[in-house]
Amino acid sequence: MNLPSQAPAREADFESAFADLYPRAFGLAVRMLGNRAAAEDVASEALARAYARWDRLDPERRPGWVLRVTSNLAIDLMRRKGRTLEPGVIDLEDATALRIALAAALAKLPRRQRETVVLRYLSDLSEADTAAALGIGVGSVKTHTHRGLAALRADLGETADLPIKEQLGV
Repeated sequence: MNLPSQAPAREADFESAFADLYPRAFGLAVRMLGNRAAAEDVASEALARAYARWDRLDPERRPGWVLRVTSNLAIDLMRRKGRTLEPGVIDLEDATALRIALAAALAKLPRRQRETVVLRYLSDLSEADTAAALGIGVGSVKTHTHRGLAALRADLGETADLPIKEQLGV
C-alpha cells in the first residue's frame, strides 16, 4: 500500500529508472520490429506496465522484467499484424524480411529460451544479469541460450546463420 508520503519517493524512483529503461526498451523494440513508431508504442506500454507494478517488482530485476515485457509485446504485435515469413524464403539482403523471420522464430521458442536469447543478445545483458533478471542460475542461462540459438538456426536454416548472428549480435 502506498502512503501519501511514499508517493513522491515512488515517482522519483520511477522517473530515475525511466531515463535508463526507456532507451533500452526502445532499442530492443526497434531491433525486433524495425519500425520506430511501433517500437515507441511497445516501449511505452512496457514502461506503463512496469509503473503499474513498480512497488511489487524487485529493484534488481526491474530492468530484465521491462526488457522481457518489451520483447513479448513486440512478438505479440508481430503476431497481430500477421507478419510471418516461411522459413527457407528469407531474402538475406532484406533486413525487414530477416527481422520478421527472426521474430516468428523467436515466438516459436519455449518461453525460457526466448527470454534468455532476447535478454542476452537483443538487450546486451551479460549472463549474470540475465540470470538475475530471470531468477535462475547462470548455468541455466547458458543452457537455455544454447538451445534457443540452436533452435533458431534450425528454424531459419544454416544459410541465414550469418545475418542472424548479426541481428542477434553473436
